[in-house]
Amino acid sequence: MNTMTYDGYHAKIEYDSELDAFRGEILGLNGGADFYGRNPKELRAEFKKSLRVFLEVCEEKSIEPRRRYSGKFNLRISPELHEQLAITAQVKGKSVNKLAQEALQKELSNAG
Repeated sequence: MNTMTYDGYHAKIEYDSELDAFRGEILGLNGGADFYGRNPKELRAEFKKSLRVFLEVCEEKSIEPRRRYSGKFNLRISPELHEQLAITAQVKGKSVNKLAQEALQKELSNAG
């Protein structure tokens, strides 16, 4: 994955061919914060600067900087996949929710 992390915040990094520079977008915020750099060193410095400015604005306006997540989300899958998931969960003696959590955690562990 094209990500960068600083002080517990994560940014998605993409190349912008029009600007001939890398663009970073800080993820999981209650607002938008992006930054640009031509190389990794410049990109990291701009990430830190952009985050600092964003956090200062949040403090001035009494806004929580990080988006809150409830731990719940709806997932739409085919009826066939739903059936396979339910049967597999029963065979393993687990709930569908627990089996899905484990599969998601495994995928995220493999991605890092």
